[in-house]
Amino acid sequence: MGKRLISQKRGKGSPTYTANKVGVADISYINLDEKQLNSAVKGEVIELVNDPARSAVLAKVILETGKRSYVIAAEGLRVGQQISFGKSAEIEVGNVITLGECLEGCPIFNIEAKPGDGGKFVRSSGGYALIVTKDKQNVFVKLSSGKTVSLKPNCRASIGIAAGGGRPEKPFVKAGNKFKAMKARNKWYPRVRGVAMNAVDHPFGGSQHHPGKSKSTSRHAPPGRKVGAIASKRTGRKKK
Repeated sequence: MGKRLISQKRGKGSPTYTANKVGVADISYINLDEKQLNSAVKGEVIELVNDPARSAVLAKVILETGKRSYVIAAEGLRVGQQISFGKSAEIEVGNVITLGECLEGCPIFNIEAKPGDGGKFVRSSGGYALIVTKDKQNVFVKLSSGKTVSLKPNCRASIGIAAGGGRPEKPFVKAGNKFKAMKARNKWYPRVRGVAMNAVDHPFGGSQHHPGKSKSTSRHAPPGRKVGAIASKRTGRKKK
């Protein structure tokens, strides 16, 4: 009798595959208010913090109201630097500004999907997006994935590039380092290929060393069958 697929075990939601809550803070912008929509709220960076739950560096900020908050630090941000949150903030590295006030071609990160949601896109180290074009109703942003999205002008974003760029360039050298890095983020590692398994252990398993059937599967397939190319738009090699 074969054992349960890892995708089935993960789908059950056991403690084995539950990530630990070891983050410094839940990172989001300060609440969007009328002052930010009309002018700006100022703050000062008092500390740069390493967060084990994410790849980017965090900046601890004390606002002019006396309140403290964490934001994802921009590359080049330093302790003691003044940053601003709001519509009238200057286009400088580290400031948080509405998309409608940004210039075309400006690099941004930690972008809100809806005004006031605190930031959803481009939050990993070294990541940035570019403002492609604007009109009265929408701002078109090219994300780091290459996809272009349409966002509202009141959505906020940080100016610059997320701190910690170049992190993936250092080689792991040995499997033990890779294992520790994956374990820290509760990732599945090492991953055994389905075609290397026995037929009872995986839909692609068996002695033929290839899937033996189409790898495309439904978005709504059960966990034991939901392997391979999930809800693929196209298959095969691209023709030039």
